[in-house]
Parts: sequence; structure tokens; C-alpha cells
Amino acid sequence: MDKSIRPLARLLWCLLLALGVLWVADVSSVDAQTRVTVPGDDSEDTPADPSTFTVARLHYPGGGDWYWGSSALPNLLEFIAQETGIPVNNEEIRVRPSEDRLFEYPFIFATGHGTMRFSEEDLIRMRRYLTGGGFWLINDSYGMEESVRRELKRIFPDRELVELPFSHPIYHTPFEFPDGPPKIHEHDDKPARGYAILDGDRVVVYFVVESDIGDGWEDPQVHKDPPSKREAALRMGANIAVYALTD
Repeated sequence: MDKSIRPLARLLWCLLLALGVLWVADVSSVDAQTRVTVPGDDSEDTPADPSTFTVARLHYPGGGDWYWGSSALPNLLEFIAQETGIPVNNEEIRVRPSEDRLFEYPFIFATGHGTMRFSEEDLIRMRRYLTGGGFWLINDSYGMEESVRRELKRIFPDRELVELPFSHPIYHTPFEFPDGPPKIHEHDDKPARGYAILDGDRVVVYFVVESDIGDGWEDPQVHKDPPSKREAALRMGANIAVYALTD
């Protein structure tokens, strides 16, 4: 990456903070932020620094292994800090869709292999979150696609999940992916694809399928991926974060 991008990214972050547009939350009250270290334990902890970029892992209902890949987010956030200069909080935050804390985080992440299914109340909250300025990255670690497509249709019955063209900015800033998302793990003989729900021209949901970039973010010994694969996964993650922060 061109190192000249780093001060520009830091400047952008400072401008966003100054303008107060890092997050628009339509909620009357919020609880303290939570950092969780074990699945299912939602104990309270010290709130994260609001001046840093934080990704919250979504503890979605339905039985899927939402906690999959414990080293993934810290590694991605460390890479973003190193490559862009954007200050990050690389301690994993976890939040349920039923919690008002959801509206504290402009970027949420979901992954796993199993089933996702929201309650009727969760559907309303997720739509409000996404149309109020939130961004949701979903990584299919293989096995989620059917339930994710169903739940997105329940959240947005009036919108279609569309494949993003390879010309979309998410594939070109700051790193180039002229053929779309990288193929990190080979599950089926199918190309990696990135799908989106749009709110106007803005991507509010980015769903990456047949790629498994989340596994590529994990510690090298977890999946023993070659360095080139891990680098591609981390770079794609950085592109998604930069898009979410700047669009």
C-alpha cells in the first residue's frame, strides 16, 4: 500500500470525529459497551474509546456458531491500523441485536457455519440500525448462505440482495481487487462473490460468499494458510472498513 495513504486516512478520521458523523444512532438510551471473552458471556466491561474504530461481532440468534474465529477481528483491526494509520480498538466487542448497545457501533460483523434467525423485534431493530447509518459485514464461513439470504429478505422485504460489480469502490480502495473478493478457502468449485443490500447508493450490508476472508484473518497456525492468502484476506477486510467509514 502507498504509505501516503496513511496520513490521509488519519486526517479523514480526525475530520469525521470533528464533524460528529462517525455514527448516527436513533436510540433514546444505551447501556455500557461490553467486551466478551467466552461465547455466551455478555458481562459488562469498560466502554471502548469512541475515538477509535471498533468492530462489534454480532451475537445473532438461531443456533449458528456466531463466535467462530476468535483471533480474526483483532488481527484485522491491527492490520487496518498498520496500513492506514486509523486508530483502532482491537479488543473484540460482542453485541446482540436485542441490545440497545447495538446502536453504539457503526460497523458490525457476523460469521459462522450454521443458522441465523431473528425474532420479529430483532428484524425491526436491524433495519433501523442499517437505515440509520450502520454497516453490516457478513462472512459466510460455509453453511450460512441460505439462512442469511432468508433473514435479509425478512429485514428488507422491499430490497434485493445484489451482486456488487467488480468496478465498485469496495474492490479498489485502498487495495486493488479487480476480480472481486479473493478466494481464501476452497469449499466448492465456485468463485468468490460479494453481495450487498443498498440504501440508496450506500452499501449497508456486504455479504461475502465462497471466499471466507474471516478465516484468512485468523492467526497463521489456525488454518495454516499461505502468507499470500492471509494478506489478500486482510487487504479485502481493510477495503471493506475504509468503504464503510468513507461512503
